[in-house]
Amino acid sequence: MHSSNIILSLNNLVKTFPNVTALNDVSLDIYSGEVLALIGENGAGKSTMLKILTGDYQPDGGIITIDGQTVRFPTPRDARQYGIRVIYQEPEIVSTVSVAENIFLGNLPRSRGIWIDWNELYRKADEHIERYGFQNEVRARDFAEDLSAAQRQIVEILRALNEGVRVLALDEPTSSLTDNEAERLFHTVRRLREMGVALIYVSHRLNEITALSDRVAVLRDGEMVAVKSISETDKKDMMQLMVGRPLNQFFEKAHQTYNDVILHVKNLTTKDVHNINFEVHRGEVVGFTGLIGAGRTEVAEALFGITKIQRGEIWIDSEQVVINKPRDAMRAGIAYTPEERKAQALFLELNVRENASIATLHRITKMRFVNRKKELNTVSALIDRMRVKTPSLDQEIKKLSGGNQQKVVLARWLARSPRILILDEPTRGIDVGAKAEIYALINQLAQEGVAIIFISSELPEVIGISDRIIVMEDGTITGELDGNEATEEAILSLAMTQKAMQSEQST
Repeated sequence: MHSSNIILSLNNLVKTFPNVTALNDVSLDIYSGEVLALIGENGAGKSTMLKILTGDYQPDGGIITIDGQTVRFPTPRDARQYGIRVIYQEPEIVSTVSVAENIFLGNLPRSRGIWIDWNELYRKADEHIERYGFQNEVRARDFAEDLSAAQRQIVEILRALNEGVRVLALDEPTSSLTDNEAERLFHTVRRLREMGVALIYVSHRLNEITALSDRVAVLRDGEMVAVKSISETDKKDMMQLMVGRPLNQFFEKAHQTYNDVILHVKNLTTKDVHNINFEVHRGEVVGFTGLIGAGRTEVAEALFGITKIQRGEIWIDSEQVVINKPRDAMRAGIAYTPEERKAQALFLELNVRENASIATLHRITKMRFVNRKKELNTVSALIDRMRVKTPSLDQEIKKLSGGNQQKVVLARWLARSPRILILDEPTRGIDVGAKAEIYALINQLAQEGVAIIFISSELPEVIGISDRIIVMEDGTITGELDGNEATEEAILSLAMTQKAMQSEQST
């Protein structure tokens, strides 16, 4: 937990842009040796606050104090001189030089005041790296262009420490990291806290917030609506504070009568799942849940032709279909958004228009040439429907937020008017506002008659969005629950049947 030493105070900050008040009377104290989480929807004011701290923006009102003294940051250099640094999603290091040069950028040791003293540079860099315990992560002579995203972050942190950082803000630091890299980053964050650095941790991943933070500050529509100790709140409370309404208003259900079975799966078996049997009705949302490794994604991949089906039958609208590859599934009216959005669903080097239209090229292509007018008409309507926030359709998809990227993936499949839509962890890694929009879209599609398979590890959203819930464990279905009567306890009980039995047998 933090000390009683307030390093930085923001007092009644105001920042306006044409027709927009980005920050309105925002006050916040930041302590040494603490991790303060800063959360809020896209557009809540988080980025504006960080840019004021770095000197990129000047506040229109309010004051900033460091150690009780009023300060101003006319330029980013002034903010750094006071020990304030922000590390963004894409670390700002020079790729064409070494780790040592990046750490001492702008302050390279020189011989006779002229030539760079390379031996001294590498010696000092090695000492610096070892002092802070990063010798197993990076080396002074490593070239920056060869580093992973996590290592690039560490180089930025080392540079900040060399410059005497006192307040370090991390902006969505795990967005491009693997799970193992994220764990190493968490270890680094805790180490910096022990050293007395004040950390501002900006993230929409509430699991990270609860695991790492001492306090959480919540911005909504440019206003600071709450600052709480992490022990006094939970994920549900944080989500409600961010959106400004109770969670029971977060989800909507179509409340339809389900008569027509559109999908009937009989004894589906692959190398990972065994004897899977279930039905989905037209306009119904069926949730699939279970612990990691339960087999939910494997069922989806079998239905979409990614994984080879060893045995079993798939019936759509009372007709048996054979699915050996994704093209077969698409022809049968099945669409699938995978769990790993960036790795499996997005073409990161292409733009929004190209990503949205790629599943319907056969409709807009003639003689191998894309009809741009048809493409624009199709994509524009879907992007508007999905409320994708993008400067233009030619914006690179990798520059959009996670929520907007997911909306583009959904738009791609809606262009094909699917009968069955499989959504695998569709809200993972996106902010709470985008989640609400995706929930609303799911409800709308269900009312239009689309059958939806909704796979998620987040039990509140599975319960909130699903008409029925199928629970899996170790590649088999262990039970089914009515969505209106399901509880987290009932789901977990079904998700851990084998583990519970094994535990009983071992005692």
